[in-house]
Amino acid sequence: MQIGILSTGIYLPKECLTGKEIAELAGIPIPVVEEKMGIKKKHVPGPFDHTCEMGIIAAKQAIAKAGIDPLEIDLVIYIGEEHKEYPLWTAGIKLQEEVGALNAWAFDVALRCGTTIMALKVAKSMMIADPAIRTCLLAGGYRNGDFIDYENPRTRFMFNLGAGGGAILLKKGQNENLLLETKLITDGSFSEDVVVISGGTKHPITKEAIDQRLNKLDVLDPEGMKQRLEQKSMDNFLKVIRESVRKSGYTEADISYLAILHMKKSAHEYVLKELGLSEEQSIYLEDYGHIGQIDQILSLELALKEGEIKDGDVIVLVSAGIGYAWGATTIRWGKGD
Repeated sequence: MQIGILSTGIYLPKECLTGKEIAELAGIPIPVVEEKMGIKKKHVPGPFDHTCEMGIIAAKQAIAKAGIDPLEIDLVIYIGEEHKEYPLWTAGIKLQEEVGALNAWAFDVALRCGTTIMALKVAKSMMIADPAIRTCLLAGGYRNGDFIDYENPRTRFMFNLGAGGGAILLKKGQNENLLLETKLITDGSFSEDVVVISGGTKHPITKEAIDQRLNKLDVLDPEGMKQRLEQKSMDNFLKVIRESVRKSGYTEADISYLAILHMKKSAHEYVLKELGLSEEQSIYLEDYGHIGQIDQILSLELALKEGEIKDGDVIVLVSAGIGYAWGATTIRWGKGD
């Protein structure tokens, strides 16, 4: 049974933080931020750019582009972050109401920056299994940059965290922009390496915790994590891409475009080189930063706008999330056979 992408939507806040400003906040050289970390600028939330709200804006955009009645939507999956308007809250139900998907039902999913890839797999499986689910909306927002302490060198690899919202509309029986196969890997040995220490049941939030900045992201064992993760992460990036493509009936030589999350420039270049791809077959998000699980939707939209994707192209969306999780989904763009 074919599941196709009807449309996508993106929302980016107007406010930005430049690489120079990040360097000044962190007390590090500008070239380190702009060239090594690969951050020329990133979008940061304004006073009204709340997490679910950014997803609502992106979802309305996707619905308008698809030209469908929101009442046609059967399922809404919230793919935004758990850091949102309220700590204990099902954002998907709010999103469903605000976009007018009154005939749908909704729920939230989370796999950090791997959420969109995971949700595509979940949505496709549910749509195949349930005859009643014909149209599915995936949408959400991201602003985990709120948890960054620029004075903490242990979190330097997360200085790229930005803000924005994204959405994808899926349709059963659509012979266009076909959603093919997904590969996911999770490795629990890294599950407590990157955390916000205070605010959960182990360490409730207190004034003292805030004073010690324990309400910010931190890396508990930076050296150990680096030694254990660096090569494994690159290997797993390549593994999920190759497996997703293989399961979809293609090889890595068939890949036309790679929609990959923002990471340091050397890692981005390494993945392209290992797959035999040119710089023109991906977009490095140095003017956007890392908007978590929204990166793949943003990269896809940018590539379409710039004419980098044409009918028949094999597209791979790839992600990684702290925890650690890696995922890739293959799409055959344009009309099917």
